[in-house]
Amino acid sequence: MKDQRLKVFRSAVEGVIESLDALVRVSRWKEVEAPPEPLRTAVSKLVDRLGTADRLSSGAFLGSPADVNKVSAMCTAMKRLDAAYVTYRKRVQSAPEQTSDAASALEVEIAETTASSAYWK
Repeated sequence: MKDQRLKVFRSAVEGVIESLDALVRVSRWKEVEAPPEPLRTAVSKLVDRLGTADRLSSGAFLGSPADVNKVSAMCTAMKRLDAAYVTYRKRVQSAPEQTSDAASALEVEIAETTASSAYWK
C-alpha cells in the first residue's frame, strides 16, 4: 500500500509550482483587464504554500527507502523553488525595471524543477 503522506508532499510541491507559474504569468500581464481570477487566486496562495513547503521540507520523513527517496526529491524541489522565489523578489525590489528578466529566471527554475518530477511521481 502506498504511503498516503506522499500525497501531502506532492500536493505541496504542485501547489508551489502552480502559484509560482501564476506569479510569472501575472507579472507579464499586459492586457487592459485584470488577470483572470484563477491566476490571482493562485498568486494569493503563494506565501501560504511556501510556508507549508518549508515546514514539510524541514521535518524528518521515515518510511520505505523508495518513499524516503521520493520525499527527499520533493523537499529538494520545494527548497529550490523557494530560493528561486526569494531571488525573484530581491531582483524585482532592487530593480523593478528587471521584472521581466526576473520572471524569466523564475520560469526557468520552475521548468527545471518540473522536469525532475519523475523522481517523485
